[in-house]
Formats: sequence, C-alpha cells, structure tokens
Amino acid sequence: MTEQKSIRTHAACETCPVHNAGNLLRLGVDMSDWDYVVALAGNPNVGKSTVFNALTGLRQHTGNWPGKTVTRAEGGFEYDSHRYKLVDLPGTYSLLASSPDEEVARDFILFGQPDVTIVVVDATQLERNLNLALQVLEITDRVVVCLNLMDEARRHGLEVDDRALARRLGVPVVPTAARYREGLPELLAAVADVATGRTVCKPRRLRNEPPALKHAVSTLVRQIHALYPGLPNARWVALRLLDGDESITAALRNGELGDLTRGEPVPIETAHPIELEMAR
Repeated sequence: MTEQKSIRTHAACETCPVHNAGNLLRLGVDMSDWDYVVALAGNPNVGKSTVFNALTGLRQHTGNWPGKTVTRAEGGFEYDSHRYKLVDLPGTYSLLASSPDEEVARDFILFGQPDVTIVVVDATQLERNLNLALQVLEITDRVVVCLNLMDEARRHGLEVDDRALARRLGVPVVPTAARYREGLPELLAAVADVATGRTVCKPRRLRNEPPALKHAVSTLVRQIHALYPGLPNARWVALRLLDGDESITAALRNGELGDLTRGEPVPIETAHPIELEMAR
C-alpha cells in the first residue's frame, strides 16, 4: 500500500509545474556559448539575489563592472535547450543615474540590449517598485515582471491581480515566492517565450507630449543618430538630454556613448554645426 502511494505521488509530481522546472539546468559560472542574455533588475531587497541564485545555482558569483567599484554578478542556466547568461544588475530605485549603481543598471539595459529584462518587484510595495518597472519599459519592450514576495503579500492579507497588471503594463507578469521556488517554472517559461519571440510584448507608454516637446525630441533623435548611427534607444537618450541628465550629456560629449554601443562615433568636432550646438 505504501509503495503504491509512493508511485502515484512520484507520477503526479512529474506532471506538476514545479517538477517541470527540471528543464532548468543550472550552469553556475559557465556562461560560454549562450543564446540569450537576460538582465535582472529591481529595487534593493526585493529578492533579486534569491531569483539569481535559484536560476544559476550560485551563491552570488560577484566581481566589479569594468572601471567601476559597483559589484556585479553573472551566472548561466540552460532551459528548454537554450543557454542563458543572467546578469544581476545593482539594486536601484531609478534609472535616472544619480548614483554609480543606477548608471550601471541604466547603461546595461539601454546599451547592452539584453534579450530579456526581468524586473523583480515586491508584491507588498507595488506603488514604489513600479516606478523602476515603468522606466525600464520606456527603454525596452522585452520585459518580464517577476511579482516576488507573494508569500509576504498573502501574510499581510494583500491580493494582487497579476493578470490585470499584465494587461495594464503590456508585458508578462509572473507571481513568485522565490525563496520557496514558487512560481519559478512559470517565470522561466515567460522568459523563454519573450527571448524566442513566442511572446511579443506591447508595453503601454505615454506618448501625449506637447507638440513643442515632440518636435524637440524628433530633432534631437535625428542629430543623435547622425553622431552615433548605431545607437539604440535614441529617443530615450534625447529625453534625458532635454531633462538635463549630466551623465548622458557627458557621455555624448566625450564619446562614451560610442564605446557603450560598440560603434564608432562621429567626432563632435566634425559634426554639423547645428548638431554640435545641440550636443553641447
């Protein structure tokens, strides 16, 4: 009787979503020959490292970003016959680059062009956490929101309608309790779907700028493309320039934007006079 029960339990386990995470092969520090790059972003203390460790099998393999004292963590995993490099970005509340942590996170999402960005948010602090998620969605379409700490939300009697949130944001939203591995199979499936193009994200963005702002942005975008033809997300760069972002302005002046995009910038001294004026 006991043996039959054990067999039935094992068979049922093989069909449950948690067991299907067996498609996951944690590669640790082996990040060779990856098919996709996944960025892991989020506010501090939202369980980002727990997600990272669960997917890679590491206990935070850390180093420093080139030229920075900011800590980074990278690891690999294989899922559904594809290999992924997972880059754990510094925990940050914003991408407006008022600190080295924010600058590193912004530059990787903006110029590194990861195939998928997982934004980990705290289900108990959605209003504060969605600020970063919305900023990421302004930069890239390829986003999966990891609605973490659902166990804490339940403990506090909070209910989050993840389907409604997904409709409002226009990207997949996956509820998880990463410390208990809850929801990780669904998270992996969502990441794989976005990475392979099976899911096409359509994030909701505000595009009701005044005519004067639209004109200024379109003018700047043309001039930025003239200076840096291969630059991705030129519209976001233009908006940051108009907002007086000193780090973006400095990167434009000193050619760092070209280094970040692995392209060859047109020297500012040889740019069209109007472009030169806008750049300065």
